[in-house]
Amino acid sequence: MPITAGCRLPVTNRIFDILKGALRGQVLADEPLAPHTTWHIGGPADLFLRPLDSADLVLTLSLLQAYRLPWEIVGGGSNLLVRDGGVRGAVLHLGHLDKVEFGDHGLVWAGAGVPLMALIRQTAERGLGGLEGLAGIPGTLGGAVAMNAGAGARDMASVVRSVLLAGAEGSQEWPAAQLSFGYRRSELPPGRVITEVLLQLQPAEPAELLEEIAGRLQHRHRAQGVGGPNAGSVFKNPPGESAWRLIDRAGMRGAAVGQAQVSEHHCNFIINRGGATAEEVLALIGRVRDEVEGQTGIRLETEVRIFGQPKAN
Repeated sequence: MPITAGCRLPVTNRIFDILKGALRGQVLADEPLAPHTTWHIGGPADLFLRPLDSADLVLTLSLLQAYRLPWEIVGGGSNLLVRDGGVRGAVLHLGHLDKVEFGDHGLVWAGAGVPLMALIRQTAERGLGGLEGLAGIPGTLGGAVAMNAGAGARDMASVVRSVLLAGAEGSQEWPAAQLSFGYRRSELPPGRVITEVLLQLQPAEPAELLEEIAGRLQHRHRAQGVGGPNAGSVFKNPPGESAWRLIDRAGMRGAAVGQAQVSEHHCNFIINRGGATAEEVLALIGRVRDEVEGQTGIRLETEVRIFGQPKAN
């Protein structure tokens, strides 16, 4: 669809037509982002681009740079809050980058758009261990690497050997050490996107891996089955503490702003009770953070990625 004449961004019908003609993947305008996030919250993106492969992604980034259009990445839509005014510029979705190839000695090449849970099952069935401890974590491989997703003592940093990064000038391989992994973070260079990940896994018994995966999924369902759309854990765990315990002690279990509510079941989750806005979620995040800090002196840091514009009044 063409971009409306009232568009407030530097995205014109001419630029839209150029992108539509040059790129082999999907090019959409004014695409609502709520259906693309697990919170079911978010305004529209001026451009929503789904590159067909790595080469198409490089061309996409080159054109966006040429026209000075800002962009953001959306993978599986978890761990993400898009503001109600949507995104000025482009949103890139890497769902087509989903190939998985198995090499010798436990090496696995996987596209950034592969759903993490699907990759965990595939590797377990082939008798390759290292990812089973992450079973139940939503999202795609690229997002999991970018935020160094983890559970307990396991995280992506322990299995990533290198990544392929796409930019406007082409692609470049980075060893894992260059990403400077930390707790729920990595240091990706600006203007570049993870397109492929090289994993180093270890031989293991498939039946044992699948049994561990099933057990972890059951545990996550019991602990995190919060009964409404959510983005996973909202806050990072402070050193030596659990965010959910701090929130509970601060009396914020079940607290709500509009249709956004701290889960009664797991205090580090905020659920969308139906029609919640990003503004309501952000207000609730602020209330929780202030209460915890006021009572404990600890200021919680958000784990969810937040971008976009507030809705115009």
